[in-house]
Amino acid sequence: MEVRSTYKYARISPSKVREVTREIQGLPVSAALDLLAFTPKKAAFLIGKTLKSAIANAENNANLKPDGLVVKEATVGEGPTLKRIMARARGSASRILKRTSHIRIVLSDEIAIETRETRKAKRKAEEKAARSTPAGAASPETKPRPKKKAANKK
Repeated sequence: MEVRSTYKYARISPSKVREVTREIQGLPVSAALDLLAFTPKKAAFLIGKTLKSAIANAENNANLKPDGLVVKEATVGEGPTLKRIMARARGSASRILKRTSHIRIVLSDEIAIETRETRKAKRKAEEKAARSTPAGAASPETKPRPKKKAANKK
């Protein structure tokens, strides 16, 4: 079952929040909360609030235990932008864009999503397999090049 929570109109740029949401995607809820607790960014605090809200929704509305929950999806959308003006030289003005974002977190208990550790282990296994093939052996994808003939000199 999926449970979601949304934090709308957060006063932070979506690009700053996306940095942190990429880190928690696929993690178990307890690991995601630990990661957010030790991330020194404003976005981590806002995402933590949203994640705790999603956990509370899972417990109260769907009768799920937080131990088995995984962050299935953590997305950030762009909210409305506040346009402000700052005075500049010679009576001109420049525009200041104060961006907002919508943070959406989806928790699931049904599927096991890859964590960063399993992805690292899979990548290392692929690299090890690539190293074990001999360097001189041609893979089936690559074709041997024909040799060039020497030019005749007169």
